[in-house]
Amino acid sequence: MARVLGSFIAAVCLSVQAVSASPAHWSYRGDQGPDHWGELGDKLCSTGQMQSPVNIDWREVTSRSVDSDALRVDYQVLPMEVLNNGHSIQAKPMGETGLSYMGRHYRLMQFHFHTPSEHQFDQREYPMEMHLVHQADDGGLLVLGVMIEQGEANDELADLWDVLPEEEGGEARLGLLMAPQLQRLLPATGHHLFYDGSLTTPPCTEGVKWVLYEQPIQLSASQIQRFRELFPDNHRPARALDGREVDED
Repeated sequence: MARVLGSFIAAVCLSVQAVSASPAHWSYRGDQGPDHWGELGDKLCSTGQMQSPVNIDWREVTSRSVDSDALRVDYQVLPMEVLNNGHSIQAKPMGETGLSYMGRHYRLMQFHFHTPSEHQFDQREYPMEMHLVHQADDGGLLVLGVMIEQGEANDELADLWDVLPEEEGGEARLGLLMAPQLQRLLPATGHHLFYDGSLTTPPCTEGVKWVLYEQPIQLSASQIQRFRELFPDNHRPARALDGREVDED
């Protein structure tokens, strides 16, 4: 947390921008990969004590400590702008929609994908993970994390997958009829896990509220392979919890 509210908001705004338009000096490989992000100017990536992603050890989860009504997702169907930012495929809603958590409203800024999953459950990783990044009026961040397993083709993402920009900087647009219905895309059953962490890309800003869905969604083998053709590996390895509590609703 920044000492001054203005500095905090500025840092958070920078963090959201970093997810969508990060400098190209960092990557997921070699001497610009995750182990070196702290050396590339984003020191918090190596010195932070509340970093994400993490491995969820079910033996350490505090069960039922969060009210099941604390999270209320209310996504509207909106046209989407799709961008290949060199680190992932990012989709941005063209309009306002979002969720509330603990009575606080968060606007959906964008969602993007990682392969393999960044979060793990008892050391198990999934083929992919989707992050939906939200921001409150005061700059606070909340990210929904949804694991993706191989299975049936995902119809909600089919139109998005058809227009995935292949080149860095490439853009596409999904009209209202082609845009995914995010409310349907999210798992309909299962619990949520809650913990305090960071962005998983530079500048690795901390103070981010994470909500992980316990139940995964599915993409087909061909859909997963299509993404991996563009991004063979764009995940940050799990970081230590360092005593942080993981709660479940």
